[in-house]
Amino acid sequence: MEEIVNKVANSVLEVFDLEDYYPKGIRAQIDISGWLLDGFLLKEKDFREHLKNHNWAQYQGQYVAINCGTDAIVPAWASILVAIQLAPFATKIINGNQEDLEASLYEELLSKIDYSVYENKPVIIKGCSKKPVPMRAYVLAAHYLQPFARSIMYGEACSAVPLFKASKK
Repeated sequence: MEEIVNKVANSVLEVFDLEDYYPKGIRAQIDISGWLLDGFLLKEKDFREHLKNHNWAQYQGQYVAINCGTDAIVPAWASILVAIQLAPFATKIINGNQEDLEASLYEELLSKIDYSVYENKPVIIKGCSKKPVPMRAYVLAAHYLQPFARSIMYGEACSAVPLFKASKK
């Protein structure tokens, strides 16, 4: 019987796994609709009172998304005021949902990577993830890899979808 050889492990294919860059830390979301009258109407005095009585320290060191879970039309200053209350405690604050928060974290991280290590190499952007990697992160990774990689694929080595192949110079 012949020895089983892992051709993928022995290939020059570079795997770019976004999960490797997943920032550790607690994520939180603040839905301001709970501080609105019937979830829809912002009464400034009541809203400010809710902010004053809220335990902001619970967000110490966390990544926080601020949003409104209803279709209420909320003035811009409301989210800004929440962000100001959070600032002394949270590590990062964004206006949006959990996916927006993840995308923002990845945008920051991916912009700092040295992609030159992928110069003229075939790269596969790993598709499966146990962590919440947003689609925006995959798109951004491809954008950053393209100037360097000889080719870019998506998925797993056994079933990759070709996305890009550099023209021969």
